[in-house]
Amino acid sequence: MPVRLVPFPRLIDRLAQHYGEPAPPGVTQPFAMILWENVAYLAHDTRRAEAFAELRAKTGLTPAGIRRAKDSLLLAIAGRGIVPAATKEKLRRAAEIARDSFGDDLTPILDKPLAAAKRDLRKFPAIGEPAAEKILLFNKRHPILALESNGLRVLVRLGYAAEHKNYSTMYKNVQRMLAPQLPDDCEALIRAHQLLRRHGQEICKRSSPLCQTCPLRPNCNFFSETAAVPESGIGRRA
Repeated sequence: MPVRLVPFPRLIDRLAQHYGEPAPPGVTQPFAMILWENVAYLAHDTRRAEAFAELRAKTGLTPAGIRRAKDSLLLAIAGRGIVPAATKEKLRRAAEIARDSFGDDLTPILDKPLAAAKRDLRKFPAIGEPAAEKILLFNKRHPILALESNGLRVLVRLGYAAEHKNYSTMYKNVQRMLAPQLPDDCEALIRAHQLLRRHGQEICKRSSPLCQTCPLRPNCNFFSETAAVPESGIGRRA
């Protein structure tokens, strides 16, 4: 039997009580955020941060700096993730799009209506709707519940939407379900994004979630359903 869903603001407060209040986002400039999404494909946050710091030091995180960089430098930086050759091309392509479509200044995109702003941001490599919404949210232009995969997994497991083989459908279903509860406040939604992401990384993991330590367990459909299955493996450490 499904458990009662906890109101979204209370859910986020529980996570803040567990983890503490999150620090402000370290990167908000739109082109820099695009580079963050591209710099180290499928790398852990630590290795991605290392790659990003080196890219900052060597290029200034500007479109012109990326275009001036040698292939060997970009390949070495991208090597902290997988398929570095493809990553190097994405960095180059992002810099070219910034120049050819936006005169190397992405700031005006932020002030466009939501649909137009997302359309422009999605021209860049690796920027789908969730990443575009994150850029707009972190720049405090549009109060959107921007989610990445960890945060989305948490909300689906709690029961705010059903699992769906189509990621985009599942993403929109969660947003639709939560829309009446969401604040019209970018700061609050940035806080929610960060706390949900951390919870998905540290406890509500894709495999071997640590349910026994989860502060959301009493209101989690995933825990309620799987706890009834003998030897389900819930709570085992990865």
